[in-house]
Amino acid sequence: MDCDWKIYTRTGDKGQTSLIGGTRVPKYHERIEAYGTLDELNSYLGLIRDQGIDARIHELLLEIQDRIFTAESLLAADPVKDLRALPKLFEEDILLLEKEIDNMNESLPQLSSFILPGGHPIVSHCHIARCICRRAERLTIKVVEHDASTLQGEMVIRYLNRLSDYLFVLARWFSHTLNAIETPWKART
Repeated sequence: MDCDWKIYTRTGDKGQTSLIGGTRVPKYHERIEAYGTLDELNSYLGLIRDQGIDARIHELLLEIQDRIFTAESLLAADPVKDLRALPKLFEEDILLLEKEIDNMNESLPQLSSFILPGGHPIVSHCHIARCICRRAERLTIKVVEHDASTLQGEMVIRYLNRLSDYLFVLARWFSHTLNAIETPWKART
């Protein structure tokens, strides 16, 4: 099999990579940290999708993974270049998460305290994804605060904030539907 395209380019061997638009930055650049963390989240959502879950949730996670790739491209773009052809996030993406949160919450018992992550492997996976999402959100906030010209920066932050809420409720929904034990946190004073 003859392949002209190779996965390795050797252009990053000295610790730099390119933003979309061609600008070279160190691999520890805050943009790389932010979209790299989104890539980690996207991979983790793939793991959740592979757990033999409800078909509707499976399809929604595919949609979320697509939206995360969009957010990654927005963060990977050099904001001083003309990159109008990049995909975008839309208000409808956030509204979809809110609708799903509301739908799942209808069947869940009301919370009266914080809960400890765990109770079933899929529940734990959702909580880990939620934590990765929160880290990605913090890193994205840092990028946007340092460079307000970040493409759709505020929209990416809003999407990640809502996505972490969705992942929390999804963990609770799985716990409920799988009859797992939801352990409340008991603060010692």
